[in-house]
Amino acid sequence: MAEKLGKLTIDVCILSDSRTIDTDETGKWLKEKIGASDIFNMGIYSLIKNDSAALKELAAKFLKGGSDVLITSGGTGISARDITIDTLDAMFTKKLGGFGEIFRLLSFNEIGVRAIMSRAQAGLIAKKLVVCLPGSKNAVTMAYEKILLSQLHHLIYEATR
Repeated sequence: MAEKLGKLTIDVCILSDSRTIDTDETGKWLKEKIGASDIFNMGIYSLIKNDSAALKELAAKFLKGGSDVLITSGGTGISARDITIDTLDAMFTKKLGGFGEIFRLLSFNEIGVRAIMSRAQAGLIAKKLVVCLPGSKNAVTMAYEKILLSQLHHLIYEATR
């Protein structure tokens, strides 16, 4: 049944105090992969500072828009500037705890125990999926290729039925 959804539209938001559109390799990679996909459409790309108000505003626009998924990258660590999880956590109507667990397991296999610092998370806000990934291009690549690529259609199918 999930395959009947057709192409899903994915918005991408990069949170960073240091990157610009020109230096954002993670966002460029995601835009290329999503745009070249036979199963996804690239939606809106945004690059914002680690600012809770800006992220809340972006999330509100996503919820009103026509995209199915929002992938954020950045702000999932433990530093004082890492606000993504703290900002979006209260907005989630359902959390997908297994996403973070699998992400950290796969990360552990690649980077070892440093994976404990990741607060990567996914959940639903209303019936829309939000995936919060670290800012590292390697982490985003791993999550996209090993988790999201094969699961997004099924997740959206389940969330919207």
